[in-house]
Amino acid sequence: MRLSSGVRNALTELGKWLVVACAVIATVIWFDELKAGISQGLELYVTDRVAPPISKSDDAGSPGMVELRASRGGHFLTTAAINGRPVEVLVDTGASFVALSFEDAERAGVYVRPADFTARVQTANGIAKVAPVTLDSVSIGDITLYDVRAVVSEPGRLGTSLLGMTFIGRLGRAEMRDGILILQE
Repeated sequence: MRLSSGVRNALTELGKWLVVACAVIATVIWFDELKAGISQGLELYVTDRVAPPISKSDDAGSPGMVELRASRGGHFLTTAAINGRPVEVLVDTGASFVALSFEDAERAGVYVRPADFTARVQTANGIAKVAPVTLDSVSIGDITLYDVRAVVSEPGRLGTSLLGMTFIGRLGRAEMRDGILILQE
């Protein structure tokens, strides 16, 4: 049975309107779930921003102290000076090393070759090859440590550089209280 072109066009238009109607009905039915999902996604994108460290040193010349506020996502993101150059980092007590993305390492003046990726580390995403390095200096606020052991990830493998235990473990104090991470030399 052949349909005339007018009937075919009418059925095509009807089909388009049925798809639109189904989309509207689904949106109405699942509006709260969709709204919550979109809000949560936007919150993670907007609220996990880099927070500047709040440096606190007393006049008596005690070692530097820095307070970092957690983002709404619960992460401690800040800008560190790696070899004197600014690098955004996630403070991560679960990371054994300071871990720089390949791109951040280059920005900090740390250059590695493919042959330098000699070590393997266990990550949340499996085993990764890294290049062991020693950073001249790592600073956050008034805290500066020298000769910090670190690793550089392969290009494109690490989204955010990590300030791990080769930095945190050398501090005199690292304490978390009420959404604030307190670091002291």
